[in-house]
This record gives sequence, structure tokens and C-alpha cells, in this order.
Amino acid sequence: MRKKTRTHPLHRSMKFSDTMEKKRKKEELEDDGRTIANMNVEGMPWYHRPSIDAKADSNRPSEPMTPEEQRLYTWAAIKAGLLIVLAFAVVFGLFIAFCDFVWFR
Repeated sequence: MRKKTRTHPLHRSMKFSDTMEKKRKKEELEDDGRTIANMNVEGMPWYHRPSIDAKADSNRPSEPMTPEEQRLYTWAAIKAGLLIVLAFAVVFGLFIAFCDFVWFR
């Protein structure tokens, strides 16, 4: 025997015209032209690149780097990388020491 399912009292009172009125209100929304999220994403078929002149002026230095400046920047980048490697090595060494002297005892 099949049981009758109960409907919520609010759903019973809602008429068909009420739902149609809500749909109409949704359809009446107009576009005001504001951009909420820019969808101009690189790699998409509709992507338009910004002007090259404006980008070139803001990113490039006024004169090229000298070989000495290039060496200094390269050495600074190498030192930064070695500092990160050193930090990981110290943490790894401390972990091994903790395992040897405390955890596996």
C-alpha cells in the first residue's frame, strides 16, 4: 500500500501565478555595464591582449643592464636559492636527530 506524501504548508499556499511572477522578476533584470569579474583570461579564445606600448613602458628599465649588474643580480638569485636549500637541510637534519634520539628510543 502506498503512503501519501505530505507537502509543506507553505508550498500548498503558493500558487502557480506566484512562481510565474518570480520568474518574470528575474527576467526583468537589466545589464548596467559594470564588470564584476574580468573574463579576459590568457588562453581563452576571446582573450584580447592589452596594448603592447603601455606594457613595454611600465616593465622595461630605461637603459639595459651592464654585465656587472647582470652578475650581481645572478649572484643574488643564487644566494637566495641556497638560503632556501640550507633552511630545508637544517629542518631535515633536526627531524633526523629527533627521530634518532627521541622518537625511536
